[in-house]
Amino acid sequence: MNHTRLWTLGLTLVLLASLSLPACTSKPENPALILATTTSTQDSGLLDVLIPAFEAETGYTVQVVAVGTGEALKMGEEGNADVLLVHAPSSEITFMEGGFGSDRRLVMHNDFVIVGPATDPAGIRGLDPVEALAEIAESGASFVSRGDNSGTHKKELSLWNNAEIEPTGQAWYIETGQGMGATLKIASETEAYTLTDRATYLANRDNLSLEILVEGDASLLNVYHVIVVNPDPWPDVNNAGAIAFADFITSAEGQEIIGTFGTEEFGQPLFTPDADKTDAELGLP
Repeated sequence: MNHTRLWTLGLTLVLLASLSLPACTSKPENPALILATTTSTQDSGLLDVLIPAFEAETGYTVQVVAVGTGEALKMGEEGNADVLLVHAPSSEITFMEGGFGSDRRLVMHNDFVIVGPATDPAGIRGLDPVEALAEIAESGASFVSRGDNSGTHKKELSLWNNAEIEPTGQAWYIETGQGMGATLKIASETEAYTLTDRATYLANRDNLSLEILVEGDASLLNVYHVIVVNPDPWPDVNNAGAIAFADFITSAEGQEIIGTFGTEEFGQPLFTPDADKTDAELGLP
């Protein structure tokens, strides 16, 4: 075999090999993407894993704005975010009915828990959530609320409502107006109770003097959806990027990241992936 044939054969093998390689993802025309989400997804550390994987897969660069769900939805209403990752289903439905979102998909869930000092001055350990809040109010033990219109705050208020108690203005009721991580820290420092999502509590547990005292009730389910902001009233939003993000976190790859996050450090996943389920299966309207 002459050198020309050897060279041609070699080139052919290289070309054939290249056909079996995955194509490189081209950079999107508009790579900047604004994600408005809850402080719990950030404080738990989930976004530190999920966002880099999405960026590497797609070429988008994500700017994360971590606020309460109420503020995140407001950003979507005003066209100041491209995509939302939030956890207040009733408010999300109102958002969609108002025409502010073009697509809403189930992503994952974890649960809320009530934490407090090990001494448990109100004696709530093992009670259901409504009974626990009634005991806290009766005892006058301190309770720290986020007070920020977040998904966690909305859940807390619904539990107080079920207990037929108005905590606002009570001496024992403290509103921080801050995110979950900061609120947990304040509750720990003041030996108070608070409602938190389990993931953020576990991620910060080593720095807190708080224990899980109430858990496991069906009313404490904490469900997250991804919402693509409607581009019709806001043509400048990055609709393609928002759809790409929604596709990624509901894909097999994204769901695997969610379903395994926390297992190595905490011995349990901090979130349960739900993209293959329906809201009805989780007991949501």
